Amino acid sequence: MEQIDRITVNPHVCLGQPTIRGMRITVSVVLKMLASGRSIQDVLNAYPELDAEDVRQAMQFAAWVVSDQVQLVPA
Repeated sequence: MEQIDRITVNPHVCLGQPTIRGMRITVSVVLKMLASGRSIQDVLNAYPELDAEDVRQAMQFAAWVVSDQVQLVPA
């Protein structure tokens, strides 16, 4: 896995949700914007304190989290 060093989890920030660089911008907020059709540039315009690498790592973190999920499907 590539290094994900911009995503932080702190129980005292945003109730322990993964955030970007300890700011009160959660990974889920960024992902919801992208999933609703917004572009990376739209995210950066809405949150000027972020940069493109922050958004890339948020997507990478989400991919890593869901890849760890295993669902047993009956044969």
